[in-house]
Amino acid sequence: MAEQPDPSQDQPKGPREEPHYHGHRQRLRERFRQSGADALTDYELLEMVLFAAQPRRDMKPLAKALLKRFGSFAEVIHAPETLLREVDGMGDASISQLKLIAAAAPRIAKGELKQRTLLSSWSDVIDYCRTSMAFADKEQFRILFLDKRNQLISDEVQQTGTVDHTPVYPREVIKRALELSATAIILVHNHPSGDPTPSQADVRMTKAIVDIAAPLGIAVHDHIIVGRGGHASLKGMRLM
Repeated sequence: MAEQPDPSQDQPKGPREEPHYHGHRQRLRERFRQSGADALTDYELLEMVLFAAQPRRDMKPLAKALLKRFGSFAEVIHAPETLLREVDGMGDASISQLKLIAAAAPRIAKGELKQRTLLSSWSDVIDYCRTSMAFADKEQFRILFLDKRNQLISDEVQQTGTVDHTPVYPREVIKRALELSATAIILVHNHPSGDPTPSQADVRMTKAIVDIAAPLGIAVHDHIIVGRGGHASLKGMRLM
């Protein structure tokens, strides 16, 4: 009886491709173990991510096709599932592998952030915010709640909106800070357009939160806006 394909693995739409050369996967793994991720290109790292999803297929063409379609490693793993499915060779197992990496990255960054005093590791704050939100396809409004030592008490997504708007209620923000006994907060939201430039609505909303927080002894350290094109700090821009 002929061997049946494993339904849990993604199958190529055309004839099965043979590896370019024997032992490629093993050599790639060895290079990763010995030299680290910096020794690999984006497409090689994508190959390794996809190895488990498609154990008997050369992944280099698929990895390169994904990068050509979406632009970078980060944009590939955060790409919407519907668009990933449009790339020949992408199925359930491969998409799950990519989304696993996308889900793991912010959790790792959050774990590292909790061990630090936020104001002494501002670059870590920015990296975490970009990792968590820069590639989201809808606006999210996030708050980092801090204690008197400026260490993280909680990180919460307060609202999720549309592609260009998130409703934010200043009194609800401060109510939550009081519930957590936070003495300071950092506001964060993303611009799915990719451009982190603050809007007039962003500035007005920030000032409204500052005005309510100040009499209660709650400091608003910053409002950070992230996008694929970078980040903007309202405090750094003197807009708050």
